[in-house]
Amino acid sequence: MLYPALKFVSVPVMHALWRPRTEGREHVPAHGPAILASNHLSVLDSFFMPAVVPRMVRFVAKKEYFTGNPVVAAWMRAMGAMEIDRENVSAAQDMLDAAVEVLKAGELFGIYPEGTRSPDGRLYRGKVGVAWLSLTTGAPVVPVAMIGTEKVLPPGTSVPRLHSIGVRFGEPMTFTGDAGNARDRRRVTDEVMAAIQRLSGQEYVPRYGASVKGSGEAGV
Repeated sequence: MLYPALKFVSVPVMHALWRPRTEGREHVPAHGPAILASNHLSVLDSFFMPAVVPRMVRFVAKKEYFTGNPVVAAWMRAMGAMEIDRENVSAAQDMLDAAVEVLKAGELFGIYPEGTRSPDGRLYRGKVGVAWLSLTTGAPVVPVAMIGTEKVLPPGTSVPRLHSIGVRFGEPMTFTGDAGNARDRRRVTDEVMAAIQRLSGQEYVPRYGASVKGSGEAGV
């Protein structure tokens, strides 16, 4: 896999251009499985966050990234991203099943509980997949806050801008409960989102980000 070589080349460039401030990196386990649950401000979050973690972080990415620009496709594959078809009715479960295999292999899995990028910089209600993963596998959840990444590549732009960013990692969270119980999944998800909010300082919105995007209410 080209991951080590790409990281060796890209990380110094990232540090030179965006001067990331990293806090709490010691909370990421040095060995074994863990779920890195992050807020989501920019398409570049999946680049910035793994770049400051010593271990490889696996993400799921929509299939369009693998079928469009060949350079982007090659980059995604080299970085270990897993392709998913969002138009498929079983896409969500397919993503979770793939994540289970990653965690069973003792790797790190990155997930955005909001399910989509924030439309206005606020933190939106989390979907329960992160809870299902943790309760199913027993893997700890490390909350993560991305800071300022939306200013590097604002929606509608294609050329990254120079702006300092931050990545904050919280203490690992372990949970008990039944992955098949809706109340347990909601409880765990809300606890994870509260931990992310404490790290990021974002205003919390108790609605799903996708629904707000569709209604045109973002920022209201």
